[in-house]
Amino acid sequence: MQMNTISKTKLKANMLQIFRELEASGEELIVTDHNRPVLKIVPIQEKQSIDELFANFRGKIQILEDLDLPTIGEWSNV
Repeated sequence: MQMNTISKTKLKANMLQIFRELEASGEELIVTDHNRPVLKIVPIQEKQSIDELFANFRGKIQILEDLDLPTIGEWSNV
């Protein structure tokens, strides 16, 4: 994953526009000072519900054992 970077000077001149773009895209931005990374701007992400978080896995996972059974015996051989 490539991280976008911007200089402090360029950020200052275009801050509102850049912030709007970051909000819309959800991307992170590294701010540099003389080509040295000094800040990381990270948009706040809304928390997902459990249903939303695992929606891609629904119907794809098969549980073969009782999840309530203790697993202590499985760990005693390690």
